Amino acid sequence: MNLHKILTGSFLCLAGFTFGQANLLNAKIPEEIGMKTEAQLLLDNDKPLEYGYVDDRDIMFSKMVWEKIVLDERVNFPLLYPIENNLGDNRKPLFEVLYNAIQTGDIPQIYADSYFREARTLKEIETAMSYSAITDEGINYLNANNISNAELDENPSLLPEEYMIVERITSADITEYLIKGLWYFDKRQGEMKYRLLAIAPTAPEAQFKNSDNPENRKPIALFWVFFPEARDVLHNAKAFNNKNSAMPMSFDHLLNSRRFNSYMYKEENVQGDREVNEYVTDNALMQLLESDRIKDKIRNFEQDMWSY
Repeated sequence: MNLHKILTGSFLCLAGFTFGQANLLNAKIPEEIGMKTEAQLLLDNDKPLEYGYVDDRDIMFSKMVWEKIVLDERVNFPLLYPIENNLGDNRKPLFEVLYNAIQTGDIPQIYADSYFREARTLKEIETAMSYSAITDEGINYLNANNISNAELDENPSLLPEEYMIVERITSADITEYLIKGLWYFDKRQGEMKYRLLAIAPTAPEAQFKNSDNPENRKPIALFWVFFPEARDVLHNAKAFNNKNSAMPMSFDHLLNSRRFNSYMYKEENVQGDREVNEYVTDNALMQLLESDRIKDKIRNFEQDMWSY
């Protein structure tokens, strides 16, 4: 283990102590929990670990890949839970962290796809994440009481809630995260590295999330975030550490260190970056094997560099 890795590990361990329940054992009242002392604030260097500069000429090989992080897997639970927002600001799922940062403007821009070609607005994603409709009984109620659509728009309380169908995407509806990243061989460092570039939560459309048809419940990407732009937000938000609650891990560290399980569903290719399921159809096992083949192709490049 070289000196760089030792120093990096030491920094992350020391940082972990400052991320825990600050002032928990010294608090006189519950409101003092989480408040840092003046001495702690002066010594605090609470920033995400900066990426090193990589010159394009230093990249000998690269491959862009897209992966799915399925939240049903136990190792990925820190990205999903808690699904109920009842534990305060210190315990939130990744989706709440991203969505709240978009609402407050801490993440200034979101996109419709992973190529960052089309920007989306907060209003657009809120429209996609919510759905409301009037039941047939509600329409009869409006007709019986001579309530027009204009009157209903001005005063929605004219229609009792039992005649409304309201659906909204919440943290519990997030089934997967899609990530886009670049594997590259740095000839100066002499090793294969990974840089995460984009992340997107997926969920069924609000209108169909309780549908009996599995095709309607197929998850879609709600929005894409350029990961480097969200690092400060993700660094300040902590994921639960099941092994040691005194040292929670930031979402930025968790994702950058790839402490999750995923499979590749797409790589950049000459066929317009087509997905695996477009050329390996109707066979989930073969699709997983194709995902492993892509991983092996990247891993073997590094291994072959040191084969004589």
